[in-house]
Amino acid sequence: MRRTGRAAAWLLVAVALAGALVVLGAASIIDHEYAGIAAVAVLVGGLLLHDPMTVPVVAMPAVVVVERFGAGGVDLTISDIVLFGAFWVALVFAPRPFSRPMRAMLWLNAVYQVATLFTVIANPYQANTVEWFHAWLLVSGALVVGWAVGRSGRARLGMALFMVACGVLTVATLTTWAQQAAAGYFGPVYPTWPFDMHKNFVGDVLAFAAVVAYARPSWLGWSRRWSLVAFWILTIAVMASQSRQALVGLAVALVILVLRPEPGRRRSKTILFAVAIATVYVLTLVSDQLESDNQHNSAYQRLTWYEQALSVWNQNPTVGVGLRWWTAERTEFGFQPPNAELEVLTSTGTVGLVGFLVMFIGFFVVLWRTDPRYGTLALALVASRLVQAQFDLFWVAIQVSVPFLLAGVSLGVQALDDADARARRRDATQPADDVILDDELEVRS
Repeated sequence: MRRTGRAAAWLLVAVALAGALVVLGAASIIDHEYAGIAAVAVLVGGLLLHDPMTVPVVAMPAVVVVERFGAGGVDLTISDIVLFGAFWVALVFAPRPFSRPMRAMLWLNAVYQVATLFTVIANPYQANTVEWFHAWLLVSGALVVGWAVGRSGRARLGMALFMVACGVLTVATLTTWAQQAAAGYFGPVYPTWPFDMHKNFVGDVLAFAAVVAYARPSWLGWSRRWSLVAFWILTIAVMASQSRQALVGLAVALVILVLRPEPGRRRSKTILFAVAIATVYVLTLVSDQLESDNQHNSAYQRLTWYEQALSVWNQNPTVGVGLRWWTAERTEFGFQPPNAELEVLTSTGTVGLVGFLVMFIGFFVVLWRTDPRYGTLALALVASRLVQAQFDLFWVAIQVSVPFLLAGVSLGVQALDDADARARRRDATQPADDVILDDELEVRS
C-alpha cells in the first residue's frame, strides 16, 4: 500500500512537472522574462528526479530572495514561489511521521487559520482569499520545508547555504553603508544589489542569521570561533541597516539563548551588557523623535497609524475588514498597521486576534518544553519575530517564513536524533540468542 502511494505521488509530480514545463516553454516564446523561470523549473525538475530532498535544501538560500513577481493580480515574492514548490515536495517525500512538537506547531497554526476564515467568508475579495492561503504557507509551509531538511539529515548543508545567502546580503549592506558614509551620509541603508531591499528586511533577516550563529547548536557542528566572527559581522550589518525592531528582536533572542543554554554548555553573560546598550540606544532614538519638532518622523507617523488602525477595527470589530485590506481599497486608509496585534485586529477582528494569541502562546509553550538542544534556537527565532513585529509590519513574506523555516529544521533534527537513539537502544537490547556464531554453523553443517 505504501509503495502504491509513493508511485502515485511520483506519477502526480511527473505530470505536474511536465505540464508546468510545457506552459512555461510556451510562455517564454511570448515573453522572454519567462525563459529564466523555465530554466529554473528545468533545474528543479532535475533535482527532484535525482533526489527529492534536494529541493527543500536548495530552497534554504533561495527563501531570502525578496524580488517580487506579479501575475494575475497577485503580487508575490520569489521567496513565496520557492517556498510553495518546496512545500509540496517536502509534504510528499519527507520522512514521516511528524514528531509531537511538530504536530503541535501545525495544529496551533490551524487554530489561527480557522479563526481568520471568518473574515474570508465575511469579506469576499481576491486579496483576502489569497492572503489566507499565503499566511498558512508562511508558517506551516515553512515548518514542513524546514522539517524535511532536518529530518532527512541535511540540516548542516541547508543551514550553511542559508548563512551563505545571508552573507551575500551582509556584504551588500556593509558595502552600501560604506558608500553612503564616504559621501557623508550616515542614515539608514537600503541596498540595491543583488535586488532592491528595505532596511527593515535586511535588518530582520540578518538578525535571524545572527541568532543562528550565536546559538551554534551542537547538531550543526560549527566551530566556536567561526560562529562568533559570523555573529559579530552580522550584528554590525544589522546596526548599519538602522532597523530598530531588528536590534530589539535580536536582543530578546540573545537573552533567551543566554538564560536557556544547551545542557553541558555555558554561555557568557557578558553579551547581556551589549544587549542593554542596544536597548538603550533604540529607546534614545525613539525618545529623540518624540521630543523633536518634526511631526512627520517615523515615531509620530506610527502613533498616527495606531490611531487610524483602531478606527478601521471599529468598522467591523468581530471579524475585521479583511486580509490585506490596505491594498484592496476597503477603507479610506492605505497603510499596513506597523504592529502585529493591530494588523491582525483590523484584518480579522477580535476573533482573529484571539486565534493569533493562542497560536503564539502555544508556540512558546511547545518550544519551551522541547529539549533545549533543539527548542532553544527555535524559541529564540520565533520570539524574535514577534518582538520585531511590535514595532513594524508582521505579515511580510520573508520575515515570517525564515524563522519558522529554521524552527522546522531544528524540530526535524530532533526527530532524526530521536529515531537514531531508538535504533541504537533496540540494537543494544537485541537478545544474544538471536546471533548464530560461525562455529555453530560449522557444527550443524
